[in-house]
Amino acid sequence: MNYFNNRIFTGERACFHSNDKQFDHCVFEDGESPLKESSKLLITFSEFRWKYPLWYCNDVKVIQSHFLETARSGIWYTNNIEIIDSLIDAPKTFRRSSNIKIVNVNLPNASETFWKCKKINIKGVNAKGDYFGLNSEDIEISGLHLDGNYCFDGGKNIIIHDSVLNSKDSFWNSENVTIINSTIKGEYLAWNSKNVTFINCKITSHQGLCYMENVKLVNCELIDTDLCFEFCKDIDADIINVVDSIKNPTSGKIRVKGVKELILDDEFVNRNLITIEIYGK
Repeated sequence: MNYFNNRIFTGERACFHSNDKQFDHCVFEDGESPLKESSKLLITFSEFRWKYPLWYCNDVKVIQSHFLETARSGIWYTNNIEIIDSLIDAPKTFRRSSNIKIVNVNLPNASETFWKCKKINIKGVNAKGDYFGLNSEDIEISGLHLDGNYCFDGGKNIIIHDSVLNSKDSFWNSENVTIINSTIKGEYLAWNSKNVTFINCKITSHQGLCYMENVKLVNCELIDTDLCFEFCKDIDADIINVVDSIKNPTSGKIRVKGVKELILDDEFVNRNLITIEIYGK
């Protein structure tokens, strides 16, 4: 492996088509696409200061490095990349990439990050920004704290553990999602989604969990949640607190400690298809 230490690289495509190289304490600035079409890279204690730094790359490992805000749209069309103990200040960082692993990474400007990506593994990450994870699939997450609306819209095959998501309109149009031991706060949660399971979760949502198919809640709390389950079918829900209101679920079973307002309009609900068990009575 060729080794570069304490170097400053400038100009467009400064290290184009690099292969089997380590960049240590280096700076990439004043020139877009410095490492485009590169492979087998180890990048340590370095800074990316210009846009499009890692496009069309393969087999990249980045450790204790910094992508400045000006390194926007930084990692597109790239396969097999791992980023550890780093700071990504740039928006739109991952697009149409695959086999991505990020561990102990902060993304304070994560707007439009992880779009149309596959095979993502996230551990111990803080992120802030709207439209996180749009149309991405095969995602495993542990210890994510996300502040940003519309996350995981159109996502598929997602497993999330021990996370906090403050996100309006999260998980819209998604499929095959399991969320465990997590907190989700935001209006209109998971509309138009199917095969979604929440286990040991705390959920706060205005008019959440509507227009869904095959939604399951196991030992969950619905806090300050109203008008939930509207036009949902194939529900299997075990809710351990008193819910503000439930409106017009169409089929399945809801077991709940109590409901302040239960709305079942005969125009929309076949009462033979839905069972609501109030076990607090």
